Amino acid sequence: MKQKGNYQQDIAERIQIMEGNGRMLPMFPDNSVDCIITDHPWLDTVSNKGGNRSFADYECFSYELEDFKEKARVLKPGCFLAEFLPAENANNYRQLYKIKDYAAQCGLEYYSKVSWKKGRFVSNTGRKAKNTQDILIFTKGKARCLRLDRKKTKQTGEPCYMSGAAGMLPAMFDIEPVPREQKIHQSELPVELCEQLIEYLTKEGEVVLDQFAGSGAVGIAAFRKGRKSILIEKSGGTMKVLKQRLYSESILKEERDSANGRTTNHGVRQSEQRRTKARPTADRIEKVCAGRKYSGR
Repeated sequence: MKQKGNYQQDIAERIQIMEGNGRMLPMFPDNSVDCIITDHPWLDTVSNKGGNRSFADYECFSYELEDFKEKARVLKPGCFLAEFLPAENANNYRQLYKIKDYAAQCGLEYYSKVSWKKGRFVSNTGRKAKNTQDILIFTKGKARCLRLDRKKTKQTGEPCYMSGAAGMLPAMFDIEPVPREQKIHQSELPVELCEQLIEYLTKEGEVVLDQFAGSGAVGIAAFRKGRKSILIEKSGGTMKVLKQRLYSESILKEERDSANGRTTNHGVRQSEQRRTKARPTADRIEKVCAGRKYSGR
């Protein structure tokens, strides 16, 4: 019989939450993270304001070289960094160029840029209507081998992989944004979008880092796709809402698994096998990142 709280334990072991500044990562060992997916609070004092509205009611900043040094340090060789960035305009094009330059200086190679088309949503601000946001993707050195080489696989009879993401990236991700009345954070990402990115850029069981967690969408997506995640959030108020969301996700998972009758090979529900107690934050990070030897893909 399933014991109460096991699904919360499941989430607690696979999603680690830290309250702090995501720009500073001294608690992470070198080459310890399999992927970084993040949407930093972009500073644009012109574009973030419009009439009597404010499009960023939270602390914002501009990336500097040191930010990318830290990203490159903790990321494993060949692994992916995905940065959500605003579409280019007259106010931000210089900073967007700096970001690419900072990445290059730190050994993060430009891999691709994919736009997120926000479905039917259109923002009528600035000089033109807009409904896209860019996802800039880098790799630490040459991209790891995630993409199946169908020709070699057919020739050898064994799975063969070539450098790159797990599939050809789409021309764009066309996904509706989270409805305003359902948002728990002002710049919330759709979980569906994060799920697709995670499947392209990682393998099951790997560790995904979100330095600026906000709504926790990256963590929820990683959990649903069988990955581990580490979420960093600076705002204490946002942390409380984020933890409540993760609790709700554990309840939904319990209901889904109960409906599906999911069990392990030993006839025991998967969540019932996890009994470890919570550990201090730094110890938990080490536990999540440990034991993942880089295999090149």
